[in-house]
Amino acid sequence: MSGHSKWATIKRQKARVDAVRGKTFTQLSRAIIVATRNGIPDPNGNFQLRTAIDKAKAAGIPNDNIDRAIAKGAGTLDSGNQLEEIRYEGYGAGGVAIIVEALTDNRNRTAAELRFAFTKRGGNLGEIGCVSWMFDLKGVCSIGGSIEEDPLLEAALAGGADIYELLDDQEQPGAEVFTTVANLEHLSDTLRAHGFSVSDAQLRWIPQNTVLVDDPGQSKQLLKLIEVLEALDDVQTVTANFDLADELLDT
Repeated sequence: MSGHSKWATIKRQKARVDAVRGKTFTQLSRAIIVATRNGIPDPNGNFQLRTAIDKAKAAGIPNDNIDRAIAKGAGTLDSGNQLEEIRYEGYGAGGVAIIVEALTDNRNRTAAELRFAFTKRGGNLGEIGCVSWMFDLKGVCSIGGSIEEDPLLEAALAGGADIYELLDDQEQPGAEVFTTVANLEHLSDTLRAHGFSVSDAQLRWIPQNTVLVDDPGQSKQLLKLIEVLEALDDVQTVTANFDLADELLDT
């Protein structure tokens, strides 16, 4: 049931840098707006909203900003143009599959920005469905801290998890536990009840198979493309189906 994830480690290392960017505040505020709009404005009865608020607080977003985002999502505060959730799909260098999830108030602008980013970095933006068939949408709970496998296995089984992965990160150890979309809230509650610190609970596209990238040039192109995509204001998440060769992880 267990495993190790190098790509998760890369993402966590990148998250440390992303966390200090102002874009994070915009992303999290938008996530709160959409979560409120998709459910009710009460986090106790809206798991998506509760998770978005937890992320916002962890990032240091003031309570007034959180309340304002909830009000916008509930329609009690003028928010201007409505945000729309859109998934984009394309290919990076070497045919690597990439899924981009965005929240935007102007889909034409977002599509143009994404198309330019893909093209400039050796890829191309495709049609919806061109790569998503190579991924599965899963619920993922992220756990921080030093992990003992036996208690984690017990909690994961009790919560209906499919699998867990220990993260290869000595500075920030932890684990990720995977489940079905419908079971994410139950898994999160179960892990917390077993004493684990769940830092994040989200839906994520998981590649069915990964492409090993061992060419330094291709690696540089792919990582730069992902960096550029993640820097766009409308982009919420970027997922790809490649793994870096060990010798490239520290380059």
